[in-house]
Amino acid sequence: MSFKIASSPHQHNQRSTAHIMRLVALACLPGIAVQAVLFGYGVLIQLVLAIVTAWLSEALILKLRGKPVFARLKDNSALLTAVLLAIAIPPYAPWWIIVIGTAFAIIMVKQLYGGLGNNLFNPAMAAYVLLLVSFPLQMTQWLPPLSLQSVDLTPLDAVCSIFTHYSCSGFSLPQLQANIDGITMATPLDTLRTDLARGLTLDESLNRPVFFAFAGTGWLWLNLAYLAGGLLLIQQKIISWRIPLAVIASLFVLSAIATLAAPDTIAGPLFHLFSGGTMLAAFFIATDPVSASTTNKGRLVYGALIGLLVFLIRNFGGYPDAYAFAVLLANMAVPLIDYYTRPRTYGHRPRSELK
Repeated sequence: MSFKIASSPHQHNQRSTAHIMRLVALACLPGIAVQAVLFGYGVLIQLVLAIVTAWLSEALILKLRGKPVFARLKDNSALLTAVLLAIAIPPYAPWWIIVIGTAFAIIMVKQLYGGLGNNLFNPAMAAYVLLLVSFPLQMTQWLPPLSLQSVDLTPLDAVCSIFTHYSCSGFSLPQLQANIDGITMATPLDTLRTDLARGLTLDESLNRPVFFAFAGTGWLWLNLAYLAGGLLLIQQKIISWRIPLAVIASLFVLSAIATLAAPDTIAGPLFHLFSGGTMLAAFFIATDPVSASTTNKGRLVYGALIGLLVFLIRNFGGYPDAYAFAVLLANMAVPLIDYYTRPRTYGHRPRSELK
């Protein structure tokens, strides 16, 4: 008999890495469907571009490294990275945004460190941060939900907008960002941050059309869809409940305390939980089995740290939706977290008992 050593993620059951990655990608489908219904067909085009780029990039690097191409592509890790990045960027971002980001995630963040199981950082979030810092204009051009859009966009319009920056009718992305009242729209988190910086109170900002629901028009349903997919992953024992619970609980508690202290400037906990990419990050990104903490206690600390960083960056930093930065910073702390939360070896006796 031979003992085969495989790279992470490690599971106690008989599921292969390819099966785990495929299930995580499938669990994203409810959120992807809701995102397409709310924000248009652009997300589906971004998914196709990301997946094709991920497969080509992975195949190229594996070929250069002398590794088996098709065997490694079948583990579905490149597929999952492409899916997570594609649904995190604006659906109508230019085509080269997703191509650059996906290639960077696969080549620089994943393969440069030795491939699956060796990367220090979450590839999708590292690529997202690269794109956000390098191309802030393109990465913040979110269109309003379809119910608030001034122009009805067909699938062909989505293709034209992504590849030419103009719809088939000649509308540019800035024009498409205007709602039915002609007011340029942004995400709820970005709108709130901008309004508070202008001196408006929280209540005055929440009267805007983008805040039709407490978490923003459409964003509540989007987060609920990713929450449903995340709960399915927990039920199937694909991910541990500790990291999502710690992320959500940490953000909830901190925002609740801050709201009580400054009710005119800090949004309530439900707003933070169901706006932006909270549920997507808590269940699908923070739980990355390679770059996240591996001990039970460490996962709770790791998740709580992400929630803390998200709260601080959202309210006092320069970026409204802070999950990419929070996850990367927490990835850096994983070796220290794992070191101090290692389970005690069976039979171990403290030094104090040996004296």
